[in-house]
Amino acid sequence: MTALIGIDWGTTSFRAWRMGPGGEVLDSVTDGPGILAAGALPGGFAQALQDRLGGWLDGAPIIASGMIASRNGWVETPYLPLPLDAGALANSLTLHDGIHFVTGAVSDPDGPSPDVMRGEETEIIGHLAGGGGDGLFVLPGTHSKWARTEGGTLVSFRTVMTGEVFGALRDHTILGRLIQAGPASPEPGRDDAFRRGVEAGRQDGALLGRIFSARTLALMDRLPLGHIADYLSGLLIGDEVAHGAQDAAGPVTIIGRGDLAARYQTAFAVLGRAADIAPPGMAQRGLWDIARLRGLA
Repeated sequence: MTALIGIDWGTTSFRAWRMGPGGEVLDSVTDGPGILAAGALPGGFAQALQDRLGGWLDGAPIIASGMIASRNGWVETPYLPLPLDAGALANSLTLHDGIHFVTGAVSDPDGPSPDVMRGEETEIIGHLAGGGGDGLFVLPGTHSKWARTEGGTLVSFRTVMTGEVFGALRDHTILGRLIQAGPASPEPGRDDAFRRGVEAGRQDGALLGRIFSARTLALMDRLPLGHIADYLSGLLIGDEVAHGAQDAAGPVTIIGRGDLAARYQTAFAVLGRAADIAPPGMAQRGLWDIARLRGLA
């Protein structure tokens, strides 16, 4: 029996779970179109949902989180100010076209540098609902999120555009020309190049100046062309982690895709800090908990 359908729908990703009465996963889909691709379909988001989950749609409640609830998604839900917990998210669900959409979160909305998130709040709630403790959470991605919880409540967060900056440097700068000119990066040495980049990332001085070392080291034959991308990744992540962990006390939990989460864990280790990687399924667990508190499941 299907008790709930949960969807984590991002800009370029789509994950969905069919859950039973106890929140157990009965079936899952991980290869659907993100909101950019789905929104361009003739039938839009409704057609994309039917195409991927048509066999599941038997009247069970549907809950969705992520960028699908953004200005570019199916419906734009409001941002809730901090502090924020699972109960507040449950009470603020937006029902649209038969789907309950989770709202986003906003930090310092009236301050000089407001910040927002959509989807990550649900993953953090999932970790807490599964018995995970409070502390610092790092959610790597195109726009990495650094969030802190206290007493089961999200109290602060900030966004770092590390992933997007890496992609732009790799694809649209002179650094990318060297990367593309080199051979395919051989596995041996890639981790060392990444760690070397992390060490460069922790150094003082302007980040934009240190980034250029990815070119000069290669020109001086001190960095193989096939390792430039790994070094650059390490440098950017190293700078992010060095600054993010500077005043961070207590446990650190990384929530995210396996390979990227492992890179962040390595960066923390290089910088002398321990960080645990949350098990997969935090978005699914968070969606279930929010739905349960709303009485949907």
